[in-house]
Amino acid sequence: MKLRSDFQIVADLIPSDSRVLDLGCGHGELLAHLKASKNVNGYGIEIDPVGITSCIKAGVNVIEQNLDDGLHNFRSNSFDTVIMTETLQSVKRPDLLLEEMLRIGKQCIITYPNFGHWRLRAYLILRGRMPIAPYLPHSWYDTPNIHLCTFADFESLCHQLSLSIKERFVTDSKYRNRFLLNRMPNLFGTYAFYRLGKPSE
Repeated sequence: MKLRSDFQIVADLIPSDSRVLDLGCGHGELLAHLKASKNVNGYGIEIDPVGITSCIKAGVNVIEQNLDDGLHNFRSNSFDTVIMTETLQSVKRPDLLLEEMLRIGKQCIITYPNFGHWRLRAYLILRGRMPIAPYLPHSWYDTPNIHLCTFADFESLCHQLSLSIKERFVTDSKYRNRFLLNRMPNLFGTYAFYRLGKPSE
């Protein structure tokens, strides 16, 4: 089965033979791919019973845990990379979770949708309603996303927390990198991929 395009971008950032923790790992596709292609020793955290069952069937190590309860059960520097793909916007305290990710990991990789995209801005201005888009398909009252942010918001938070931005990739809705996206990412980018290092690195 072909790996999702966003997972492939993340996988390309992961060193071989490393220890990886995937927060909100879903059905475990990314970890299964990393194990097979890069000999990664990976663990996933998931709260959805269907996802947990899928991980077990795929041979992925999974822990049932709510990310909003923190990561206190993990030792500092116990992983090389901590991953969180399109989950940042659905946790109660993204700032605290980011700090925890870089406490237990040497680096972390974050992906999330950009709420500052021009189409969403236009939707709000012209319709006067909370935007709905293919990558943000829920209505305001049933969305799992409770902390939507723009690229500028996220980078401001990284600055406040003294987190080091090692790499940033900006893509369109099909996870393609385009020239215009890099010129004005906060206006035209749909998804962001960040590789972060520990404070003061």
